[in-house]
Order: sequence, then C-alpha cells, then structure tokens
Amino acid sequence: MGVRVVTIALGLFDTPLLGSKKFSSYFNEMTPFPKRLGNPDEYARLVQSVIENQMINGEIIRLDGGLRFDL
Repeated sequence: MGVRVVTIALGLFDTPLLGSKKFSSYFNEMTPFPKRLGNPDEYARLVQSVIENQMINGEIIRLDGGLRFDL
C-alpha cells in the first residue's frame, strides 16, 4: 500500500502557548542538551527529513533534547 508510519514525540518547544519566561527557564535547566527549549523550525526540519527519506518507517522519533517526563 505504500503507507509509512512515523511518530514524532515532542518535548517542550518555545512557542507563544508556553507562556512565562520563568516556566521556560526552569525547563531549560532541566534539559540535558542543549539547555533550551526546542524551536519550531527544528520540528519542521525533522518533518521534512522524514518525508524525504523513504527508509524511515515504523518509528517513534523523540525530539526533546533528552528531557523525559515520566507519567
């Protein structure tokens, strides 16, 4: 059928929805590397890479700078 399935598991990204600088500063320090929140253009570049590379299939790609939230 030619259908590929790829999920991008996002961490925290610097968007207007995030809100206060105090909140983002706290999570900047918790992120292993790089010590900042993600940028929307980084997400867009990953989406473009997934679309262009047909060998990526059946994957969950984490885009979170190593910051993990256990629920």
